[in-house]
Amino acid sequence: MNIANKLTILRVILVFVFMAVIWIPIFDILTTLWVALLIFIVASLTDFLDGYLARKLNLVTNLGKFMDPLADKMLVATAMIALIYLGDKVPNGVLPAWIVVLILLREFMISGIRLVAANNNIVVAANNLGKAKTVAQMVMIVVYLCPISNGMLQSIALILAYLSLILTVVSGAKYMIDNKEVLKE
Repeated sequence: MNIANKLTILRVILVFVFMAVIWIPIFDILTTLWVALLIFIVASLTDFLDGYLARKLNLVTNLGKFMDPLADKMLVATAMIALIYLGDKVPNGVLPAWIVVLILLREFMISGIRLVAANNNIVVAANNLGKAKTVAQMVMIVVYLCPISNGMLQSIALILAYLSLILTVVSGAKYMIDNKEVLKE
């Protein structure tokens, strides 16, 4: 297993560490948010680093093409659900649950397309719009998790939530269009 794939696996492991920090009440809420934020940032950085290393060192593999977006989905979905769980304990506003539901529905649809494609020996890699969507979602989560209460951060968090939703819908539509051959079965 190459270094890029190891970073992807590390991201998956960090999802479970993130979950433990959020759902096992070890710290007060402020400390919980700081620790969760740090874990989320480290996990998000592994996403950028594994992609960079895979391209730079020519380490792109089918495992990486499949696991990298899956690890991203696990991280982002877990964090968004955690934000809903934390509710008004998060100083920068409550992430609207309906936005999370729409984002997760898109992720299920795209995962379904990937499974059908994989069954036909086709690997559907992430495209640039999907990558932009992931970046927007990760930045949104960082702002929501930030334990510093600030009116400007609250506004930025909500703007990022809507931007993430728009990019999610548009990139999902693009995946459907780009992979219509897979859907014809």
